[in-house]
Amino acid sequence: MEKETHVGRLARFVVRSSYEDLSGEAVRQLKVRVLDALGCAIGALGGEPVRMVREQVEEFGGRPLASLIGGGRTAPDRAALYNGALMRYLDYNDSFLAPGETCHPSDNLGAVLAAAEYAGVGGRELLTALAVAYQVQCRLSEVAPVRHKGFDHTTQGAYAAAAGVARALGLDERRTANAVAISGTANNALRVTRTGALSHWKGLAYPNTGFAATHAAFLAMRGITGPPEVFEGNKGFMDAIAGRFEIDWEGEDLELVRRTIVKKYNAEIHSQSALEGILELREEHGIDAGDVESVELETFDVAYNIIGGGEEGTKHVVRTKEEADHSLPYLLAVALLDGEVGPDQYRPERIRSRDVQELLRRVEVRPAGDLSRRFPQEMPCRLRVLTKGGKEFGIEKSDYEGFFTRPISWEGALEKFGRLCAAVDGKLREEIAGAVERLEEIEVSELVALLRKVEPNREEVRQ
Repeated sequence: MEKETHVGRLARFVVRSSYEDLSGEAVRQLKVRVLDALGCAIGALGGEPVRMVREQVEEFGGRPLASLIGGGRTAPDRAALYNGALMRYLDYNDSFLAPGETCHPSDNLGAVLAAAEYAGVGGRELLTALAVAYQVQCRLSEVAPVRHKGFDHTTQGAYAAAAGVARALGLDERRTANAVAISGTANNALRVTRTGALSHWKGLAYPNTGFAATHAAFLAMRGITGPPEVFEGNKGFMDAIAGRFEIDWEGEDLELVRRTIVKKYNAEIHSQSALEGILELREEHGIDAGDVESVELETFDVAYNIIGGGEEGTKHVVRTKEEADHSLPYLLAVALLDGEVGPDQYRPERIRSRDVQELLRRVEVRPAGDLSRRFPQEMPCRLRVLTKGGKEFGIEKSDYEGFFTRPISWEGALEKFGRLCAAVDGKLREEIAGAVERLEEIEVSELVALLRKVEPNREEVRQ
């Protein structure tokens, strides 16, 4: 009798999961996440690195088995890469917060969507497969964080994306276990992606993981095997990276999507409450950014270390989109100046402008122990704005609109989708949103046919 392995138990969870396991609220929240990710994707069609990925996909080719957002078809793994790049590039999609890890579970949608289209399944199967990917990634983020070891959160994503793709393809337990084992063994990414001078790879690391996980699942579908002790084995994931942990996959549900959070502002997730706070102060007191002497932010340690100038490097040197959306000094400064933080705040000329470059240097960020202890159940911060005339304005926040304590409504998701897709024909925009709203009633082919009709934005919107 073969010894039962961790990946074997995970595979059983994946295969046995069904749409009927989802609560009504989980279904609603999954559809919000799908709409949100598709809005991010359509809004990114003019992005420079996205165009580079598209050029490579078109040059290399691939059998037209899966759709590309903005038109065309290619091989499923390449569709996972390109569509995933679109969904991720703006850094505007959802997040999950765990004490030692933050991830973006909708990063899995590009891969799951390509597999679901290839398999010819309906929206219920797509939602189930996506829920599986969410559950796997979020649970691994909770019990097996890797950031402190120098690895990126896409490392757990390799298991999640493969699990979601395997579920969409309808693989059996043995093939699902092999898909997850291959992907997890092969894709252990370094955290340097998000430290120091940031590059295009910040937005492409997970799309690459989705590409690799899709490739692994198709290999497993044909019979290729992977290390069965990928988790617990000698020099496996636990031994080499994460340390020992346990997940009772028999007792897992598909509800963690309800603990994920949606971004209100186009900025790194840990900035959201601070941005809501600074914009509330600006509106309530009519603060003129030109009169601001300094901004002081106290926040939790994770925000400080990742985007505040802590262990992942200075955030007062901002030259690119990637550096700007991961810099609390830039984000607070541009929010005070412009009254919003959206894609326009990452145009090269806006980032280089003297007003924002001068003001960001007057933003001080520091960690506070009491706030750190409240994370991740809350996203707490304290803000103080001092004017040149000696006035002082302050605010404290515990969450923001879009956090799981104040979840975004379908109407709120539609409003964000509309802003991101403003260049899309209104009728087509309504049809895409309508297809997502009734996703459990339609075939995946109906949704992707609409996504192929979106006209690519030829204007370079950001760099």
